Amino acid sequence: MSDKTVLISGASSGFGALTARALADAGHTVYAGMRDLAGRNTEAAAAAKQYSEEHRVELRPVELDVSTDESAQQAVQTVLAEQSKLDVLIHNAGHMVTGPAEAFTPEQMAQLFDTNVLGTQRLNRATLPHLREQGDGLLLWVGSSSTRGGTPPYLAPYFAAKAAMDAMAVSYALEVARFGIESTIVVPGSFTHGTNHFAHSGKPADDGIVAAYETKYAGLMDQVAQKLRELEPEWADVAEVARAIVTVVDTEKGRRPFRVHIDPSDDGAAVVNAVADRVRSEFLRRVDLSDLLHPTA
Repeated sequence: MSDKTVLISGASSGFGALTARALADAGHTVYAGMRDLAGRNTEAAAAAKQYSEEHRVELRPVELDVSTDESAQQAVQTVLAEQSKLDVLIHNAGHMVTGPAEAFTPEQMAQLFDTNVLGTQRLNRATLPHLREQGDGLLLWVGSSSTRGGTPPYLAPYFAAKAAMDAMAVSYALEVARFGIESTIVVPGSFTHGTNHFAHSGKPADDGIVAAYETKYAGLMDQVAQKLRELEPEWADVAEVARAIVTVVDTEKGRRPFRVHIDPSDDGAAVVNAVADRVRSEFLRRVDLSDLLHPTA
């Protein structure tokens, strides 16, 4: 394994923070992207610096707000100025919302897609020119089993955004392969411990519609949360997601899996994705584009 320079978005907490630390522990130089280092994420940035010092690893918080082109470009330029290279981009930033779909305004939906989908586009446009020039690199996307697994109600906007991001990842993988850039989609299931997805989820703005749905679906979100907790095995460990990402990064180029599932509750996404990915591969062979299934050496 060679030391790689990694930029990860959404690294202030949850999967992102765990992954940043795990990659640094594995010997990589990790830039933990967080927005508002001088404000809301001051403590998270300080914790990352303290971890770096105590464990003698290269873990560096960097200002990164995926909702603006300027921030994405500046974060990448900071990495390149300090390291002269960037090997791995991890798309992890995301935001969850819960509630009846009808109660979310179009503006709320647009903001959600801006974070979960357009944010990856901003980062790709900032990073890919460098990766294409060097003819090497890894795009690693942190997706969700909700895109194809069993899905409960009241999470539709989030599920739709993650499905859109997955579709972007699948297409991007083909379009960057001939530049020597590899792609992997890591697919976590629903972890009810160790992340703040549910606790920090956004709520719909239209209280009147929420009240209308409560007449037929009273307490549904609490019921869903409880059932998800019951489905999750006692041995489930959210840190497994971080360990899986480290394994992907450390795997030799050309041998990395296209998709990795970490879903202790087994919502069925692994089964459906296996079929979809096989159909994709078979179709590419039929149209004489099978070389796109692996990065050019």
